[in-house]
This record gives sequence, structure tokens and C-alpha cells, in this order.
Amino acid sequence: QVQLVESGGGSVQAGGSLRLSCAASGRTFSGYAMAWFRQAPGKDRDFVAVIRWSDSRTTYADSVKGRFTISRDTAKNTVYLQMNSLKPEDTAVYYCAAQRYSGNWYSTGNYDYWGQGTQVTVSS
Repeated sequence: QVQLVESGGGSVQAGGSLRLSCAASGRTFSGYAMAWFRQAPGKDRDFVAVIRWSDSRTTYADSVKGRFTISRDTAKNTVYLQMNSLKPEDTAVYYCAAQRYSGNWYSTGNYDYWGQGTQVTVSS
């Protein structure tokens, strides 16, 4: 059974940093892409970043480019999201997700597995 477990959320002031982790288990993830999405209250769940497990190629939403970095540790089966220069508009529940590689990163419907989410709150 595949499990994705996020951790590392919390509260921080604007300009601060947080690092989220997503521990993956239950299968091998070669041939998969791992992504982070976020959902603010009353809004849709939006794509943030994705990394291909096999070669670490990454793609980012325009809103986080230059501030967030996604990475993975194959030995630990863990994906990270380093978030710097945080803004109040980054406040959301952040979700980890996995898809068998399709090349379509942006739609939630293309992902096979989801974590439970972790809250990130950025105050001004």
C-alpha cells in the first residue's frame, strides 16, 4: 500500500523559510514523478512543483520560481520542498502527490497517490 506522509509545516513570518518533507513508501518510484500542490481556504488545489524520480528534472509554478526548490533523496525515498522568501500568499495546506510519469504535471486528476497535507502559515 502506497503511503505519502508530509511533515515540516508550521507558522513563519514573511521572508522566512520552511522545508517540507514527503516520506514515500509501499512501492518503488522509478518511472514516477513526485509533486507538491497547495490549497488555500476556499480555493482550488494548485500545482507548486514536480520532480521526476529517475533524473531529478524539475518544473515549477511561476509563482514560486526562484523561491522554492524541490529535491529528492532516493536512499530515503523522500521528497523535499525548500521554501524561502515566504509570502503571506503562500499560506495553504501543502500536499505531496505521486503520478506514474505522464508529462502532465498540473492537473490533480493525473496523480495516483496523495498525502494528508501539512499546514503552512505565513504572517505579514
